Amino acid sequence: MTASAPHLVPTEPPPTCAVTTTVSVIGGKWKAVAVYHLLGGPRRFSDLQRRMPGVTQRILTLQLRELEADGLVHREVYPQVPPKVEYSLTPLGQTLEPIVRAMLAWGETYRQREQDQGD
Repeated sequence: MTASAPHLVPTEPPPTCAVTTTVSVIGGKWKAVAVYHLLGGPRRFSDLQRRMPGVTQRILTLQLRELEADGLVHREVYPQVPPKVEYSLTPLGQTLEPIVRAMLAWGETYRQREQDQGD
């Protein structure tokens, strides 16, 4: 490597790393999964929970609240009985689509690799 070649790994961490920021916003086991399911349009809580086997009501509620607080998810409460609540991506949340789609593609490739190695 020459002296002018760019380094992929910094010798000192930058004051704020954009990857760290991204992971702090969409990190965790369920946030990116929730965003993925909201890419298809607004969903009710029970629909999201059904599409995310293994997530508890408490954890999904917490993750959606955090996504809402970060401006990625909008929670719409309709004034009717029984109450109807829908979650949707905000315009900022929609900007995550290429990231989530890349995660989906990477996960499919990784899963296939693992299956091929197991054969």
